[in-house]
Amino acid sequence: MAKPAMLPEAGPTEAGPTEAGPTEAGPSITRIREVGQPDSVIGRVNAEHWAGRLYMRRFSPYATRLLLRTSISANGVTWLMIVSGVLAAAVLTLPGVVAAVGTVLLVQCQLLFDCADGEVARWRDTLSPAGVYLDRIGHYSTEAALAVALGIRADGGWGSIDGWTTLGLLAAVLVLLVKSETDLVDAARARGGRAVLADTGSPPGAAGMHRLRRTIGFLPFFRMFIAVEFSFLALAAALVDATAGSLVGTRTLLLVFLPAVAITAAGHLASVLASSRLR
Repeated sequence: MAKPAMLPEAGPTEAGPTEAGPTEAGPSITRIREVGQPDSVIGRVNAEHWAGRLYMRRFSPYATRLLLRTSISANGVTWLMIVSGVLAAAVLTLPGVVAAVGTVLLVQCQLLFDCADGEVARWRDTLSPAGVYLDRIGHYSTEAALAVALGIRADGGWGSIDGWTTLGLLAAVLVLLVKSETDLVDAARARGGRAVLADTGSPPGAAGMHRLRRTIGFLPFFRMFIAVEFSFLALAAALVDATAGSLVGTRTLLLVFLPAVAITAAGHLASVLASSRLR
């Protein structure tokens, strides 16, 4: 999950906020929520994943309290997020429903660490551009690797790599394009001497583009490549495979996924260019 303007780290402090320095059990969950989950984080329209708001932010303070009792830095937690995501993709290349369940669980671990790294950074007051950078690397690498893994799985595994893997690689390139289209807005604004936009929702744009966004909002295929949604879809496809005794579920998912990401990349580019973000 993307983070606010500045994230992990810049030299951790020992005690965190003075009102609730660590005890033997660690700071209180209530205090961690106050410091680590401010409204500016929970209310982020585009950066806070729905699963974070729905359930993971309820559990992440408990993980954060455990992490605060160790010497691991906020960036170290982000590395755990990256490893969890890459492992999720690696597991997906294995056959069977159990592997797909493993991918779902590892993606949930990634989401947990994605919440906890920012909470650790805010508690220790170690927000930094390095944390933002690592967080982006984590999401880029996970979501691209999952697309490739789907292609390998559709081919039947590492021992039979063929055309389906090529489609997975193409899908991964399109996933990276979609994500870079978003991040390059900030890069372009910085190069042009403009401030980074606040994450408060869709910026003003052409009326037709707003109508299009509202329309496709009812069929959110443009979220298929996000790790949480992707892992659930991959599990559903694995269940279809198991029922059919073939790879029809996984291959159908890939055939739907590829054009969906292509349409998303084209639509997102048009949305950026039609909006006020680059003006």
